[in-house]
Amino acid sequence: MAYLQKSPWIIHYDASSCNGCDIEILACLTPMYDVERFGILNTGNPKHADIFVVTGSVNEQNRYVIKNIYDQMPDPKVVVAIGICATSGGIFRECYNVAGGIDMVIPVDVYVPGCAARPESIIDGIVKALGILEAKKAAMATGTPAPAVAAEKPAGGA
Repeated sequence: MAYLQKSPWIIHYDASSCNGCDIEILACLTPMYDVERFGILNTGNPKHADIFVVTGSVNEQNRYVIKNIYDQMPDPKVVVAIGICATSGGIFRECYNVAGGIDMVIPVDVYVPGCAARPESIIDGIVKALGILEAKKAAMATGTPAPAVAAEKPAGGA
């Protein structure tokens, strides 16, 4: 993986999850896992973010919030769905108010399965997102279309 010119910033949104994955994301920021060693910084402003990290499933109340945050992010941007709820709706997918995973609203580049996803898996997903972000930035710089990233949904499970 080539290194980016600037540190990538992430924005995290909890789309009605049980908070298990959110706690694991917070664990990634602690000194034990220290995701900042990759130059990754957490921001609260989508206009400064490069990577959109989403946990939880999509419902009618948060569908527009997710789309709004995604639309405010500058190009190129990468979306990471963390946890089985974000990838497919998880154990809540049969509920009347759950529309499914994040890919029902916005395109997802990296899927991180798990209930709750472990910090090691989350960091691996973010590092994969950095590679995708680098490829998208290079494609924008050269004016060529961005390479098609085959974001593969996890097999089995929920």
